[in-house]
Amino acid sequence: MSLTSQIHRLYSRVDILKSLKQINDKRILLIVADGLGGAPGTKGLTELETARTPNLDRLARISSLGLTDPIGTGIAPGSGPAHFALFGYDPVEPFVGRGVLEALGSGMDVKPSDVCIRANFCTLNCRTGLVEDRRAGRLPTEENIRLIRRIHARVPRIDGIQVILKTSRDYRFAVVLRGKGLSEHLTESDPQDVGLPPLPIKPLPGHSQAAAKTARIVRRFVEKTSAVIRNDFPANYVLLRGCSRKPHFEPMTERYGLHAACVANYPAYRGVARLLGMDILPVDDDASWPEQLAVVRNHLDKYTFFFLHLKQLDGLGENGDFRKKVVRIRELDRLVRKASKLKPDVLALTGDHSTPAVLKKHSWHPNPFLLKSPYVIPEGKARFTERWCARGVLGRMRAGDVMPLLLANAGKLKKFGA
Repeated sequence: MSLTSQIHRLYSRVDILKSLKQINDKRILLIVADGLGGAPGTKGLTELETARTPNLDRLARISSLGLTDPIGTGIAPGSGPAHFALFGYDPVEPFVGRGVLEALGSGMDVKPSDVCIRANFCTLNCRTGLVEDRRAGRLPTEENIRLIRRIHARVPRIDGIQVILKTSRDYRFAVVLRGKGLSEHLTESDPQDVGLPPLPIKPLPGHSQAAAKTARIVRRFVEKTSAVIRNDFPANYVLLRGCSRKPHFEPMTERYGLHAACVANYPAYRGVARLLGMDILPVDDDASWPEQLAVVRNHLDKYTFFFLHLKQLDGLGENGDFRKKVVRIRELDRLVRKASKLKPDVLALTGDHSTPAVLKKHSWHPNPFLLKSPYVIPEGKARFTERWCARGVLGRMRAGDVMPLLLANAGKLKKFGA
């Protein structure tokens, strides 16, 4: 059986879950620490194993632990599919490109016929034609806004197609193409590493004249944009990826009977939440983790499911900064103590994917997972680390198993069968 068939079979259980749902006022708090998992560094320990985490370890002893695979064994996931899997949606079909997540998460009004693209400002060596920094030195958001205004004034339309731009944050922005005869079936220009040239934007094999037309428009957009910002070091070029349209998903309200809310200060994760019908609670882009948790606390009586997304561990892993990732995990440890004091009926902590500092990118390593409720089998002596989670009560499971576990522990599933 192919991987796709296995995943579809796994997610066919959705019909069973829908038939079993029962609504109550129990509250679930799912904390997703982006890029949480790691791999052994020079001393043979992961970032979680290296960090001093008394609160996480105390919680681990009274919780159940396990590991999750977002897509399948050995597959390093992108953030979008990893989150869809966590929420119990098929991460493979429909495929959701990063472009539509960035656009929706940035607050853009996306129409079903629009084509959305995620864009990075980057640093290009104009002499060699090679990308020197894919993130333009992690450009400040304020500088991003200034550049987007200049580009938008110079490139409002291309061949009759409207070009809509919106700063998301830092070096990222969203591009929405609006008009007739467009296609999302394009290759990406981001080479995903430095020291390489931008990739050519082409129609995907086997796709229509609309894809060829859209590719021409996107290439012209890159050319025109480059002419506007060529002297704006370090942000003198753009890389594009995640070309996509807005798909339809069954809202979590209908699927699980949950009144769900999202607290995230990065656009892509708000985009995932919007697609799944969650309310987006307002939070500043530069809000600290305690400030994000305070938003949850202020809305506790209004929702039965909270998705709290914490981003920074992922960036530190991608930067290869093992030490700073350890320091941030200590901050996560302090946050978990505060989250426990909110007394959610079900508390879960995991990552969407692992980002080991030794690899400087998303990896295939499974995610450590913690589940606390009055009904779990407690681990007893344990720490919240990858190795302890590997021997935990919950074992190793697909991320699609997380939502049924959360619902069951919140008493939101009836018995199946007589």
